[in-house]
Amino acid sequence: MKPLNILLNPVGSAGDVHPFVGLAAALKARGHEVRILTNEYFRPLAEKMGLEFVPLGSREEFETVLRDPNAWHPRKALDVIFKAVIEKLLPQTVETLSRLHQKGRTVVVASTLALGARVAQEAFSIPTVSVHLAPGIFRSSYEVPVFDGLGFMRWLPRFANDLVWRLIDAAFVDPSTAPAINRYRATLGLKPVKRILHHWWHSPLRVLGLFPAWFGPPQPDWPAQTLLTGFPMFDERDVHAPDPALEAFMAEGDKPFVFTPGSAMLQGQKFFAAAAEACRMLKRRGILLTRFEEQIPRELPPGVRHFAYVPLSRLLSRCAAMVYHGGIGTCAQTLAAGVPHLVMPMAHDQHDNAARLARLGVGDSLAPGKFTADHLARKLKALVENRDMPGRCWEIARRMEQERPLERSCEIIEQCAGDLAPAH
Repeated sequence: MKPLNILLNPVGSAGDVHPFVGLAAALKARGHEVRILTNEYFRPLAEKMGLEFVPLGSREEFETVLRDPNAWHPRKALDVIFKAVIEKLLPQTVETLSRLHQKGRTVVVASTLALGARVAQEAFSIPTVSVHLAPGIFRSSYEVPVFDGLGFMRWLPRFANDLVWRLIDAAFVDPSTAPAINRYRATLGLKPVKRILHHWWHSPLRVLGLFPAWFGPPQPDWPAQTLLTGFPMFDERDVHAPDPALEAFMAEGDKPFVFTPGSAMLQGQKFFAAAAEACRMLKRRGILLTRFEEQIPRELPPGVRHFAYVPLSRLLSRCAAMVYHGGIGTCAQTLAAGVPHLVMPMAHDQHDNAARLARLGVGDSLAPGKFTADHLARKLKALVENRDMPGRCWEIARRMEQERPLERSCEIIEQCAGDLAPAH
């Protein structure tokens, strides 16, 4: 086929951007013209991968969100994230996409929070594929995603869940999102929209779920235009040389535990303090991963080391367990490595991911309020003593080796070229 002009627009942290960088590299290898449109913070990664980069938002704006502790609050995170996305990015995204659009050649590939791409799709008839990285993004009244405070919905009949979703939208979601979106839409001659997170943020042309059906089975009330392809296993392995200090540490003793609260977490002091102390209590080795060294205890027990960044695909298969926040990117890498999970879910899709891992029998979770050294040590001891879990982890890792998510995702995106999405 003729080369396409593909514009990838991920919005979020490294866990949101990494899959799009991997997808962009795969599309470029198939001969397409590819651009990554995201925050300036990710320019170095895109350029190291040989991808054309278009900045949307400054590094300072990105770091402002990182420093906001409410970005990880189960109920306050929505306001923080959408304020950054809508007020700062919406007009800039729409203007940039309209400028780069080449009629008949362009496909926009937009992440969950790329709301500007949805507005541009309707304003300028740009073929757009919505990409959701985790099943918890899809609202359902059948298998209700697990969110903090909404556990009761799993016991309600479907008609009652439909009503609860409507009440949530009317009372909380739309008041935070719809006014700013609709004010901007009016300047483009577009009609107002509502129930932003229920159906509007899904492209009517095509929705891609970048996770496998065995992790998030499609539900009858998901958008009909949804296709699942699998986890896009990209990290920064190709742009980071092996770290001699890490390799020396790995050779010194038994398999360590790995701990990270996520690439965007700047409030992880208690997490790392508990991790270090739990390793001391268990007399086990540990690796603490964060680019923000100020979160690490000044004195670490013997056998516990801090590293700023290690590509997880290079590390996890040699470790005893992964302790993390439940982000879908880290979740996928841990599944592929075939090691147990211990999740401390805080917000976003993390509670739902943790619940799915528990149902698969490959991990456990520990609430932030109980994330102390004592509780953590007990949970880790139970994980490593579980005789059945290694086999289940191994089976999933082998299954993932047979999947081809990037190839299938590229094929679906190519099929959308020239298709016009119906306007809402």
